[in-house]
Amino acid sequence: MHPIDRKELWHAEATLIIGIILQLTISKKLMIGPKYTVAFLISLLVLAVAFTAPRRHIGKATSHITIATLLIALVSIANAGELALLTNALIHGSDIPGKSLLSGAFAIFLTNIIVFGLWYWELDSPGLSGRHKKADDHFQFPQTDQPSQWEPRFTDYLYTSLTNSTAFSPTDTMPLTHVAKLLMSAQALIALITVVLVTARAVNILG
Repeated sequence: MHPIDRKELWHAEATLIIGIILQLTISKKLMIGPKYTVAFLISLLVLAVAFTAPRRHIGKATSHITIATLLIALVSIANAGELALLTNALIHGSDIPGKSLLSGAFAIFLTNIIVFGLWYWELDSPGLSGRHKKADDHFQFPQTDQPSQWEPRFTDYLYTSLTNSTAFSPTDTMPLTHVAKLLMSAQALIALITVVLVTARAVNILG
């Protein structure tokens, strides 16, 4: 393992802080457990990662790998649960105000982008955990065709996640492995379901 670049770590932490803020905007009825539990746990894990990431090259850094993986898994599980509750509320009806449903869907949509950006970073690069990069690349970035020694950073994977959620398909970055294709397919389906449900709800409110 190698020490994570401070700028790259700051970008990841800033993105996760945005995720915490998004969690605080979601209605309690669309959340699993107490309202502030997930945001609080993510905050603790962000601090833990910030403390251990610069030292991950020392020894085996098993604790850091566990913390980083737990962080990503926690956000993923929380967002999946919220999406399930949102889907149920939009399909079967709910006493949650329309504005709260729409804002919650927007927060879930953005959190979904953050979550998959983290998974792509972890899969194709050392990521937060700092695992050695595998011999086979999972994604092909257009910059890799250039002669320079360019390597993707967290923001590149976050951008890939953003474009995949908005276009429902790869844009300039192509998945090369089955794992990458499955992840991108799952993200595109989640984004599509969210957009369709929100559009239907918006039409119903305007109607």
